[in-house]
Amino acid sequence: MTPHAVSGRARGGTYRAFTFILTFLLYTSFHLSRKPISIVKSELHKNCSVMAELSEGGSSSQQPQIPTDCSWRPFDKSNYKQLLGAMDYSFLCAYAVGMYLSGIIGERLPIRLYLTVGMVTSGIFTCLFGFGYIYNIHSLGFYIFIQVANGLVQTTGWPSVVTCIGNWFGKGRRGLVMGVWNSHTSVGNILGSLIAGCWVSSNWGLSFIVPGLIIIAMGIVCFFFLIEHPNDLRNVYTHNTSGTNTRGRTGRNGQVDALLQYKAGKTQSWDTELLLPQSDREGVCVERDREGVCVERDREGVCVPLQQLVVVKSETEPSAISFMGALRIPGVVEFSLCLLFAKLVSYTFLFWLPMYITKTAHLDAKKAGDLSTLFDVGGIVGGILAGVVSDKLGKRASTCAVMLLLAAPTLYVFSMISELGLGPTIVMLLVCGGLVNGPYALITTAVSADLGTHKSLKGNARALSTVTAIIDGTGSVGAAVGPLLAGLLSARGWDQVFYMLMAADFLALLLLLRLVMKEMKSGKSGKPGVAVELKEH
Repeated sequence: MTPHAVSGRARGGTYRAFTFILTFLLYTSFHLSRKPISIVKSELHKNCSVMAELSEGGSSSQQPQIPTDCSWRPFDKSNYKQLLGAMDYSFLCAYAVGMYLSGIIGERLPIRLYLTVGMVTSGIFTCLFGFGYIYNIHSLGFYIFIQVANGLVQTTGWPSVVTCIGNWFGKGRRGLVMGVWNSHTSVGNILGSLIAGCWVSSNWGLSFIVPGLIIIAMGIVCFFFLIEHPNDLRNVYTHNTSGTNTRGRTGRNGQVDALLQYKAGKTQSWDTELLLPQSDREGVCVERDREGVCVERDREGVCVPLQQLVVVKSETEPSAISFMGALRIPGVVEFSLCLLFAKLVSYTFLFWLPMYITKTAHLDAKKAGDLSTLFDVGGIVGGILAGVVSDKLGKRASTCAVMLLLAAPTLYVFSMISELGLGPTIVMLLVCGGLVNGPYALITTAVSADLGTHKSLKGNARALSTVTAIIDGTGSVGAAVGPLLAGLLSARGWDQVFYMLMAADFLALLLLLRLVMKEMKSGKSGKPGVAVELKEH
């Protein structure tokens, strides 16, 4: 291997690591800005009943104040759970609808610009929610509008970052790589909980404003530093051995090499017609004009500038895949519907776990928020474990199915022992986090990338964003329904919420059974099975 090749490979590895870290941080900021609402819920409606002592003439009397006199209007009503659930539903419903459009739009726009605009506008709307506290806004319509708008603009994030990471990393150890990378979801939730918890009891407006400013700052970083595709680094440059600028690379004898140029997911091939400059035996141009351009003389001795390279495009670049075309990719429908129920469970925990801990463990908002981060810690381990196992076995659907099968009874155990003390609660939070988020993480990352580069696409890498958006968009429908149902069912007891979550896990498992059977029949270790068989892109 030549030194130039070694240097090129080293540079490629550096850029790959840089893209991994940057996209990790970008999507961490997205989740960091989503988490505050779950932390602030218990502050928007809290029981402030205290016994006030009034001393009169050496005697004291006690009189209870109104139990919700320090709640934030309009969430001081008895139906506050439904109102808080409506806010969650507004965000997630807008996110689900917008996700289907986002992937299609993202295929047709520069990812860097698309992602930057989405992050900056999302940061603005997140800050606006916090301004509701600063400017004493009590209109439910205001908060619903902010949630809907934020849900729409946040759909720019997931298809964009998955497309970038899919472009930079091949299928070799995709499950492991994306399992580690997908921990940004849990890291974002943890940081969001800790940041929001700093001000939740004193000034909950800052619990939104600070994360909003962070995502705006990361959007600016994205604009200046994100490299969408490794082939964006392959610039067509002009240089020859004697300093003459020509399109392409000029060899020792003045020959110009044809460059195969790719632009972020576009496959192009080029035919070239070469006209060589007049040169001596050493390949050095004999004569140049006043501007330094290599020329040759015609029969009359007149200098004639030489057109060094004529490029003729021989193949048209592939068009972006249609919505129906993406649905016809084997496995897309099954994994999308499975994710609907898996994400329903995950997002119910995301939006309601701190309040559940507050009510059952009788902790304040900050302590409950801090304790809820253990669920996300378990999610990090579960996502990585799912990726490693699916890489080793080559069976994505089977890995998800086993984790879903174990998740349902684990949720039941958690609901039974969560009131027994802090120790059992900590253990079950970690276990539930791993089993609930493992399948969710695997489907939204490695499986989406697998299907977005499926062999039926014949090398058309422009399908990745659309496929990712369809899978995550369908999952987001479940993410919208779950917290809404939790708000309604919790009024009849938290056990009803857990029954709903267990049923969702079983339905997710049933939707994967056909793919699991195909993987079992294939019996080929190291290949992702019939549903997600890959073609290297």
